[in-house]
This record gives sequence, structure tokens and C-alpha cells, in this order.
Amino acid sequence: MKIGCLMSFSHLTTPEFIAGAARLAEERGLHSIWVPEHVLFFPDYASHYPYSDDGRLPGDPVGVMEPFIALTYIAANTSKIRLGTGICLVPQRAPVYTAKQVADLDYLSGGRVDFGVGIGWLKEEFDALGVPFSERAPRTSECIELMQRLWCDEVSEYQGRFYTLPRSYMNPKPVQKPHPPVIFGGESVAALRRVATHGQGWFGFRLTPQSMAEHLTRLEAELGKVGRKRSDVQIFTTPHHKATDADSLKAFRDLGVDQVLGVLGGRDLDSVARRADDLLARAR
Repeated sequence: MKIGCLMSFSHLTTPEFIAGAARLAEERGLHSIWVPEHVLFFPDYASHYPYSDDGRLPGDPVGVMEPFIALTYIAANTSKIRLGTGICLVPQRAPVYTAKQVADLDYLSGGRVDFGVGIGWLKEEFDALGVPFSERAPRTSECIELMQRLWCDEVSEYQGRFYTLPRSYMNPKPVQKPHPPVIFGGESVAALRRVATHGQGWFGFRLTPQSMAEHLTRLEAELGKVGRKRSDVQIFTTPHHKATDADSLKAFRDLGVDQVLGVLGGRDLDSVARRADDLLARAR
């Protein structure tokens, strides 16, 4: 089982800190570094954050860096650590531009991109961007299909309900073939169904070994409906904060989890280093 990390960068993290933290993660032996996406946050919102008891984002953040810009900067300061979007909010983006960003980052990094995607939960953000929140699930499926055409076909075209792409060129293509792995986040049956129909991986968030086992049973059922097997997808998780001890990490390994992503932060590089070493020690 590989060990990676989730890190969040903002106006509170200097470019020097970001580069140093990324190099440190790579030097310490972490397999990947993933960054989140939200183009806007709000002091007041009615949407319910699905991963907290009170429905609020922890700490009420005021902004994070755009993921592809942050990951391109990280790619330029590292050589082998993999680069993940955790999670790219696909349906609120223009899919052609997103396909271009993914392909260019994969090209510049030498094929290191893990494209983590999700449908989003913050309706206020969709409203501000002029994207219908109620349509985000079917839009996501079409976005992925259109992007795959752009990544894989010499001359690409697509016709769907929401998006139309005339015959067109997009280059450079991704280094990874046929394209960077698409890893869906989310724990609902609908999310697991998207993994089965469109994904190369699943990213479960804030899970315990028990809840992971339950979700894997549901995922295997959805995969079976479309003629796929559990071995066809990679399994990622960021554990619940009560399931980060050595025994829990071993239990995740025994369940066949491919990669655990620990939340890694700190006010300075020394604290980042300590947390990275502690995470890796617990996973041994």
C-alpha cells in the first residue's frame, strides 16, 4: 500500500513554502501529493458539507490555490512524486479547458497526473459560476467522455446533451496512455456507479476500515453490473481522523486499498517533515 498526502495551499503559504513542502514530501518517500479545488468560498452558505457533523467546512476557509497551477509549480520543483487533484470539481468547469490543463500538466511532469474528480457539493459556488447545480451529475459524465476524446483521438469530436465538440485538434497529448487515470470521489451509490462506468479509481474520504469494507462491497456490485472487476480500479482513501493509527492502516492494506492519503500540513517545513515521517512510520 502506497502512502501519499493531501496538502492545501493558499495566500497563507508562500511560494517558497510550497516548493519546499513538495520537495520534502518527495524526499521523505511519499508517493503522491494531492491538492483540493474551490474557486470560491462564502462566509454564509446553506449547502451541507458532507464530511462534518455540523455541515460546515472545518475552519471556514477563505481560499485555496487553483489546483492545476499549484500542481504545475509543484511539478517544476520535483521529479517523481505523483500529482493529484483532490478533488477537481469537473461539472463547474469548461471541459475543453480542463482537458487541456490535465494533458499539459501530464506532459510537463513526465506522466505523473492522477486526475481526481467529483461533482461538487457547494451550490453557492455553482450559482456564482452560472452552472446549474441540479445538472452536475450528468454534466460530469459528459465532461469525462469529451475529455477522453481530446486526450486519445488525433482528431476529436463529441456530441452530447450539454456539450458539443466539432472535429478539432488538441495537443500535446498526455504522456500516460490512454490518458491519466480518472479517480472519482464520493461515497454515494451514484458516485460508485460513476467509478464503474467511467473511472479507473475510487477515492473514499473520511472512512474507517469498517466503512471502507461496506463501500467496497457496493463498488464491486456496481462494477459487476458493467462487466468489470475490483482489480480494474485503484482504491484511494483519506481515513477518518480516528482511523489513522497503525492498526487501522494495516486494516486498510488488508482490504486491498492501494493508497492512503494523509492530511499533511504545518506552519513550517520542520513540522511538515515530522508529520510526513510519523505518517510513514505508522504505515510500515
